[in-house]
Amino acid sequence: MTHRTRTIIRGTALVVAIGLIAFLFSSRRLHLFSPAKAQTSHAEAVAGTDPQKHILYWYDPMHPAYHSDKAGIAPDCGMALVPMYESKTPAEQASADAGLIHMPKSQQRALGVRLTTVDEQDVSRTLRTSGVVTADETRIGHVHVKTSGWVEDVYANFIGQLVRKGQPLFTLYSPDLVATQQEYLIALRGEHQLGKSQYDEVAKSSQSLLESTRERLKLWDLTDAQIANLDRTGQVSKTITIYSPVTGFITDRKAFPHTSVNGDVELYTVADLSRVWVTADVFEADLPYVKVGQQALIHFPYAPGKAITGRVGYSYPVLDPQTHAAKIRIEVANPGTVLKPNMLADVELTINYGRHLVVPAEAVLDSGTMQTVFIAHDEASFEPRMVTIGATVDGKTILISGVRKGETIVESGNFLLDSDTRLNAPMPMGGTK
Repeated sequence: MTHRTRTIIRGTALVVAIGLIAFLFSSRRLHLFSPAKAQTSHAEAVAGTDPQKHILYWYDPMHPAYHSDKAGIAPDCGMALVPMYESKTPAEQASADAGLIHMPKSQQRALGVRLTTVDEQDVSRTLRTSGVVTADETRIGHVHVKTSGWVEDVYANFIGQLVRKGQPLFTLYSPDLVATQQEYLIALRGEHQLGKSQYDEVAKSSQSLLESTRERLKLWDLTDAQIANLDRTGQVSKTITIYSPVTGFITDRKAFPHTSVNGDVELYTVADLSRVWVTADVFEADLPYVKVGQQALIHFPYAPGKAITGRVGYSYPVLDPQTHAAKIRIEVANPGTVLKPNMLADVELTINYGRHLVVPAEAVLDSGTMQTVFIAHDEASFEPRMVTIGATVDGKTILISGVRKGETIVESGNFLLDSDTRLNAPMPMGGTK
């Protein structure tokens, strides 16, 4: 037999085999999807349903997206619809009807569900912020003259110098003061001559002139000692001495020898640094918990490991528009003046929230619009319950309402519990028959 003949025989056998397979497949398909077979499958499906289980819906096994609320035949392929059962026992369904979620212990272990108890605790936290040392504004002295003149001698001649209250700062020559001293001496001599006059009006006029002149000298900051010296010597002083109003450090100076001055110029600023302020920033969310009189611990870079105690003296009424933080003022004793203005500081304030019900922060499922916890009713039943929460402190969240002390809740795995519940919830109907 030639090679050509063998090739023709093999091709003919292949065509016959393909035709036979096609015929058998066509016959089998007609048999599978014949109306009689579909009716039988439908009857078997209805007869084979489990009366102890709840049927959620019927679906097409070839096209699972098609759902029906009753048994029947799929319109696309002619196959009998198959029931989809709810994966709950009657007891589980009763729990679901009561608003509870049922989850077996084995599934809880698989999802990492862990339980805890609602507890009542005193809640507090430490607020840490930064601050800066400033001079106590109520302890700053400002030195001005009340009449025009010239500075003669200067005794406090550099910024940072420590001066005591009543210590001389400089001397001032003022023509007005010289003239007023002369008027005072004239009034003083007139009072000596006319003060005992037999005419009351004359005596009273001389006394009134002396008193008004003396008062003018006091208004120009002459001290009682300087006026007494004028009474005793009867000599007009060319210059008068200006003294420091407080004990402190000179932080600004504009008095120099032989310079002209007037009342508009602040010649010295003297700051008493025996007490200072520490000004710190507190964000607006924390402001309600910071009270006047509250104790603060302050740490300074110059003394690591040491803390100075102060008290909140004032909370400023305006927020910074950039940081939305307000300034608070902490008053601190400063013996030895070791604290310098503009020194940086770290401030700690203890915020007490009071006694509240608390749970671990991860126990609260927060969707943004509502907060939920899962209450354990028994080993396998859980109730989702909305709660009102407060602050979260050190991993603990305050519960204002929604739970009671001693209730058992899901601490860990609540998100998976909620997700598993949603995944197993009945799907909405995609079609009806």
